[in-house]
Amino acid sequence: MRRVAVTGLGAITPLGLDAPSTWEAAVAGRSGVDWISAFDPAGFPVRIAAEVKGFDPSGFVDAKEARRLDRNVLLAVGAAKEAWADAALEAYDPARVGVVVGSAIGGLIGITEQHRVLLDRGPDRVSPFFIPAVLVDTASGQIAIELGLRGPNYAVVSACATGSHAVGEAAEMIKRGAADVVLAGGTEACIHPLILAGFCAMRGLVAEEEEPARASRPFDATRAGFVIGEGAAVLVLEDFEAARARGATVYAEVLGYGASNDAHHLAQPDPESVGVAEMMRSALESSGVEPEQVGYVNAHGTSTPLGDLAETRAIRKVFGEHAYRLAVSSTKSVTGHCFGAAGAIEAMMCVRALHHQVLPPTINYRTPDPECDLDYVPNEARPVEGLEVALSNAMGLGGHNGCVLLGRVE
Repeated sequence: MRRVAVTGLGAITPLGLDAPSTWEAAVAGRSGVDWISAFDPAGFPVRIAAEVKGFDPSGFVDAKEARRLDRNVLLAVGAAKEAWADAALEAYDPARVGVVVGSAIGGLIGITEQHRVLLDRGPDRVSPFFIPAVLVDTASGQIAIELGLRGPNYAVVSACATGSHAVGEAAEMIKRGAADVVLAGGTEACIHPLILAGFCAMRGLVAEEEEPARASRPFDATRAGFVIGEGAAVLVLEDFEAARARGATVYAEVLGYGASNDAHHLAQPDPESVGVAEMMRSALESSGVEPEQVGYVNAHGTSTPLGDLAETRAIRKVFGEHAYRLAVSSTKSVTGHCFGAAGAIEAMMCVRALHHQVLPPTINYRTPDPECDLDYVPNEARPVEGLEVALSNAMGLGGHNGCVLLGRVE
């Protein structure tokens, strides 16, 4: 089984239009949550979101493609091209380079737009580009087209665990020799009236009318729901020895991957946290890493009362007393919940934490919850020394769980 290196990072998020600015904002504790500007949210009980602002797709695709493709695809292509440039691959076989980029919801914006065309103007006016533009696998396909990559290519769809599953499955592809390089990640663009109305009906969102930036407060006793976010992140994974041989910058190593299901409820986590605990144990066992070697967990931490508690319980189950020596933070406190992109964004945060030896904070943590009693890196980033292993967790609707275990590389 081959080792897997992370040699390229790309991101477009509510914090910034590239990976470095996203990381810098997260470390500084700057929130990307604000009043919704994508549409008029008047009449909705929630009017805040974490939007990507200032994104111009013309820097990544030509004008025709920019008009035809759904926003989630354009975000993915932008993040992928940044990651590809960062990896600086010069000599490679396109047939040995794969793409695994998923989305939880896919091209919802394009679907609703064309549905309106159908109702208002009739079936003859629906765009011939509609179907290929909105499919969930279009992001992976378009990245391959833009970069000329002919290796294995597909999309992962597992709700909010999508990004983690994409990175994990891509690493497995390299380990078993199915590809030498894989671009892996997630994308989402669903800040839309229909999605907002649906989550409002589920009562999963927080309505913070006074201070939008304070809305997402994972693990805090006053947490009251999550904030919708959007964005994309892509990691370039590569055969470790090949990356070393070509003198690439290796940001981190993918050590292990775990996946499970709660088998409990479509929308609520298992209160006993059995599935989440099994996911983390699987990642540890697949890598040969002992629980005591893990120094940091980037938590799923959506800021929901049940979810944050279930994840805390799972961490205690897996790590025992070491759980109280772990640093655990949720960068959703600054990015909001970017659904299918979340796991990839947070895997990138772990890579950066290992590479820079800095832990991003959980902002808005003011009131400790006696049941959530771990070290959540409250409010300020924390420089560390000797951080060797980090874990990125993701939990999704339908009970989907996925995590990626990452190691420091000198």
